[in-house]
Amino acid sequence: MTTTGKQLFTTLAADGTLTVAVEDVAFDAPTGNQVLVKMEAAPINPSDLAILVGGADVENAEYTRGKFVARMPKAANAAAKARHGLKLPAGNEGAGTVVEAGDSDAAQALIGQRVSCVPGNAYSQYCLADAAMCLPLGDHTAEDGASAFVNPMTALGFVENAKADGQDAILHTVGASNLGQMLTRICQEDGIELVNVVRKGEHVDLLRGIGAAHVVNSSDDDFMDQLTGAIRETGAFYGFDPVGGGKHVDRSFRAMEQVAAEQMTEFSRYGSTQQKRMFIYGRLDTSPTILTPSYGFGWTLSGWLLFPFLQSVGRETVARMQQRVSDNLTTTFASTYKSRVSLEDMLTKDAVMDYRTMKTGEKYLVTPWS
Repeated sequence: MTTTGKQLFTTLAADGTLTVAVEDVAFDAPTGNQVLVKMEAAPINPSDLAILVGGADVENAEYTRGKFVARMPKAANAAAKARHGLKLPAGNEGAGTVVEAGDSDAAQALIGQRVSCVPGNAYSQYCLADAAMCLPLGDHTAEDGASAFVNPMTALGFVENAKADGQDAILHTVGASNLGQMLTRICQEDGIELVNVVRKGEHVDLLRGIGAAHVVNSSDDDFMDQLTGAIRETGAFYGFDPVGGGKHVDRSFRAMEQVAAEQMTEFSRYGSTQQKRMFIYGRLDTSPTILTPSYGFGWTLSGWLLFPFLQSVGRETVARMQQRVSDNLTTTFASTYKSRVSLEDMLTKDAVMDYRTMKTGEKYLVTPWS
């Protein structure tokens, strides 16, 4: 038996035409460990924007009800060649109620329950999801649980990664984001020192208000002095950056090296031997990552993605992380939203132009049945 409903799809043609539209579709009945979730809420995360809008010229796109058609610049279109002609769903995560289930015991146990899930097509009225990746929400609302996976598990993943590498301090270059606020709370709970980099004075106040001890403002004239001072106090030679483009990583490495050089007992033309490591986990800025290697040779720059990390740590660790999220859903891992939009309204010009800017604290929530 199939179920019908609305779902968003995004298609990039070889000529650079990007079409994002809501369509009526039929959803197959779940089998095995699958569940069919009637979706109630799904956030628009930065990680969703690459497939939704990418580098398209959305300002000059053609907008109609539940659809927009935009042009992708040549460079961005060439970089996305692998998806040419593919009709793709969007929306990494969300929450809703399980209305049907496959025949596995785990799937059957979820019938009637509200769950958080990561189906990869959450901008939809219904989704098929793996029961093993569903988090029962109990008495929590769908809005409470809509962002219960990507940001919480990423922030927890950073701390797990740091501990596994023997680190007790972390540098985070976008500290005031929803994820950054979660990371601040986690580090307080786990006794991990955290250096938060923000862009505005109000973001400094925000993080100070939730107990952050080390917050530096990149807009201040003495930013590098602030950053080196915080690294000196904490020993944060290990960091995470969601921006990717520009000099965020470079500045972090330079500040780390300055502190490490102060601790050297003898001169070396190769710089310090202090190991410095940064991970890029997003591309909020799609311009090139600029490095000016003047920080010795003991530095490493890597990429970091949530799902490969979860696969690497194993089911027991993932289950422990999920349980922690479940236990602290409206405290440590609480998310806030600027606006709530329907599937059709998320494709209006005003909405697209707003959420694509990815401003701190201004996340959108999609409510598929409104």
